[in-house]
Amino acid sequence: MHLLQPHLHTRRAFLQRAGQLTLAGTALPTALNLAALGEAAAATATDYKALVCVFLYGGNDYANTVVTFDPASYAQYATVRGGAGEAGGGIALAHADLQRTLLQPGTPLADGRQYALHPAMTGLADLFNAGQAAVQLNVGPLVVPLTRTQFNSPDRKTYPLPPKLFSHNDQQSIWQSSSPEGSTVGWGGHLGDLALRSNAKSLFTCMSVTGNAVFLSGDSALQYQVSTGGAVRVRAASDNAVYGSKAVKNLLSEMISEPSTHPLENEYVRVMQRSREAEVHVAAALAGSQSGGTAPLMTAFPTGNPLADQLKMVARLIQGRDVLGAKRQVFMVSLGGFDLHDNLIAQQPVLMGRVSEAMAAFYRATVELGVAQNVTAFTASDFGRTLTSNGDGSDHGWGGHHLVVGGAVKGRAFYGAPPPVSIGNTAAPQDQWHVGQGRLLPSTSVDQYAATLARWFGVGPQELGGILPNLRQFGAGAGRTDYPIDLGFMGMPA
Repeated sequence: MHLLQPHLHTRRAFLQRAGQLTLAGTALPTALNLAALGEAAAATATDYKALVCVFLYGGNDYANTVVTFDPASYAQYATVRGGAGEAGGGIALAHADLQRTLLQPGTPLADGRQYALHPAMTGLADLFNAGQAAVQLNVGPLVVPLTRTQFNSPDRKTYPLPPKLFSHNDQQSIWQSSSPEGSTVGWGGHLGDLALRSNAKSLFTCMSVTGNAVFLSGDSALQYQVSTGGAVRVRAASDNAVYGSKAVKNLLSEMISEPSTHPLENEYVRVMQRSREAEVHVAAALAGSQSGGTAPLMTAFPTGNPLADQLKMVARLIQGRDVLGAKRQVFMVSLGGFDLHDNLIAQQPVLMGRVSEAMAAFYRATVELGVAQNVTAFTASDFGRTLTSNGDGSDHGWGGHHLVVGGAVKGRAFYGAPPPVSIGNTAAPQDQWHVGQGRLLPSTSVDQYAATLARWFGVGPQELGGILPNLRQFGAGAGRTDYPIDLGFMGMPA
């Protein structure tokens, strides 16, 4: 993989970033050395925008999420997945069950191709057909554009592959950071880095409701983690008593707040002070305590749905954005359980239903808050899976189909080329986008997907290479107009 390119960023921005880090109390030399980030539209924006990454951990089965529906393609899909015609069977969904979630694009796909979403995804199908959602077909990590012949070539210098393909932890990291497991910075965090110039409350630029994630870690932007119940409290400083003792509480509170002459102890105190102040800010934002107050969020989110709980918290944080002082925010939520080597037909409906219900409710919440045009949610996952059945599920793959939802999305459309339904075991033309067992060779890279979202977010074209290191291999500048930088699913800033 290619490393980030500091020469793409300006010296003036570096000095500004260094000053901000000093004010924020950041003392890591690596943060100062790597924070030479350029000037983007996002850094001087006066409007508000947010990106929300919905990560599906385990590797979601693409073929039963965005399901081929036209008769010819469906017949091939059912056969490969062990079905018996339109009744489905094996790990193939029944054709009749897909009618309710049939996607109706404004411009029909070539060759009569049609798709439906999983039958449990009625909410997202309705958003697609109403124009608030789009599907990006066959996206996955790529270092350079590849054909199947190039994939099979021994010349890895000319045709490098993403490292550690089909590995859960590594592919999760590559999706989030362009590097395998062990990476310390992600492209969501770099968006936060670029937003810091105008963001006094930088701690609330990158916010996770799903624990630690490399996606939100920047060179200077820090990821702030909250739970579905709100800010994570520093209990020794906020509880009335610790271990039932007020004296212990007072002693611990004093220990974590008293300055020290020892540099490490003093830095710890500064971190704790920031944590306590941040807790107050988040609590105030969620309570709607800004001037004039705010009405309670009225949108109903489904209960018993962990993803919905996370997205509801994101909606409430967006509602309190004035208190948090953020003009640009990047959020991450997630749902696990998608590693379905077994029980695909039994378990995926629950997962897909949760994704659909949660994302549809979140979109309705952005409409209620008047920010539907300013907030975009998108899905990501470790990888797609094999089209072939292993008997009761599917195995690790590569490319997959993903959804983008929001008022600024150019919805009711598919982006990218529909891959033929094939297992990729012959030299026939229809097999060229498959690398065996129906694993999709991505025709769109994660870098292109991310760049399209980043441009809408406000990142200038000259800044993209510093955020997405493989992007220089794509687009007109690399002579690859068949792999454009702008995939077209977002309205771009003027």
